[in-house]
Amino acid sequence: MRIRRKTISVIALASLFVLLSVFCGKKSDKDIILDMMKEVGKYVEDKDTENLSRFISEDYIDFQGRNKSQTEAMINQYFQDFHGIVSHVLSTHIEDVTPEEASIQTDVLVSSGGAKLFRKFVKYAGDYYRIKVRLVKREDRWQLKYAEWAHIQLEDLFPDSMSILKKIFPKI
Repeated sequence: MRIRRKTISVIALASLFVLLSVFCGKKSDKDIILDMMKEVGKYVEDKDTENLSRFISEDYIDFQGRNKSQTEAMINQYFQDFHGIVSHVLSTHIEDVTPEEASIQTDVLVSSGGAKLFRKFVKYAGDYYRIKVRLVKREDRWQLKYAEWAHIQLEDLFPDSMSILKKIFPKI
């Protein structure tokens, strides 16, 4: 009986180890998408159009009909017009994920270097945007296929975006 319990315990532990290594070893698509959004935010701050372009599919189109090259030109123009861009990806809500496609919504705070003065005096952190994105997975990489964005008010942020924002700017 002791040997039987020992055998069952060993099998149970081995099974647990196998399950943990399978589930913990590889990131889920949701985790990869969340990491991707953080990386995109970093490239925006770095004004790195070349690396941003890697995340845009060749058949991309936005809500105003811009294709990939037109979007790249728009981004470059934005980087030329606004200096010291600061971008905070506040929270990303993944609405739907299949092996080939995903739909997400992300709250983003964007400001330029000049906004630093306003943050201290009038509690202005920047402009808030809600970005809705459809992603496609091609060759094991997620890319943007469609995007739309809209300026939103502070009170329209997702609740988890508000908690992240308060960590960044405690006085807001």
